[in-house]
Amino acid sequence: MSDIKLEFVGKLVKDMYGAYVGKVIGLVTDIDGSIESVGVDCGSTGLQKLSYEQLLVQGDFVIFIPKWRMEAQKLLRQKNLTLKRVKALENLVEENDLMKDDAEVLHLIYERRLVDLQSNEQEVVNTLNSRLRELDVQSTTIKTIIFDAKLQYRSNDILEETYQEINANSTELLDRIQLEKDEINSFLSRITQPYSEITTNESEDKKIDQAQTQEQHVEESTMEIEANNIEVIKEQNSTDSGEPQDDEIEGNWLNEVLTKDTA
Repeated sequence: MSDIKLEFVGKLVKDMYGAYVGKVIGLVTDIDGSIESVGVDCGSTGLQKLSYEQLLVQGDFVIFIPKWRMEAQKLLRQKNLTLKRVKALENLVEENDLMKDDAEVLHLIYERRLVDLQSNEQEVVNTLNSRLRELDVQSTTIKTIIFDAKLQYRSNDILEETYQEINANSTELLDRIQLEKDEINSFLSRITQPYSEITTNESEDKKIDQAQTQEQHVEESTMEIEANNIEVIKEQNSTDSGEPQDDEIEGNWLNEVLTKDTA
């Protein structure tokens, strides 16, 4: 068995926001030996088969990347690459009018591609909004638990230590949910950005180039590469909103999630 297969077996699985998913018990491989999926013992929910492309090994843990995130990142990469090429064609024609006929053929191809991407874009937006609604329901349930614990403490049904533990655990979960909601909203903002604004933003193009290179190697990347992906996403969100950037904090975000429970 190859080293890449051995490094999965027996490891605990967390999602990108620090929540435990389960423990890897084995792998499902194709006839050529490549990994199709990873079997994870998720406790009461049973054995789950997680897609190999959604997993990254980092130290003693396997990190699970949500499918909505991969779909949104793929859409943004394709969308921005297509827009960049359309703009490049227009610049070529401006510089050399003799290339106009050849450029028009390619321009039509890319225009059709943009129409297809707009259709995919709506599907991704719907998926992201659906996930936000799920997280809102979870947040409401958690806040109800906190309120009920406080009520029990005030009525002397539970000790202060018990209340503090409930409050701390619940607040930690709310923080993880907020991290995911913030990233989803960042994706939504960038996906719904007008095409004209994207084509005129040269600094944005450079960041998309970085994200594109990293995404092509996601299956064999380390958590350091994934952290850089998140750093690119957060930098883009900060640039769009005009807020101060915090590269150092975002670059270490996933490592902080991993080390939080072991500290």
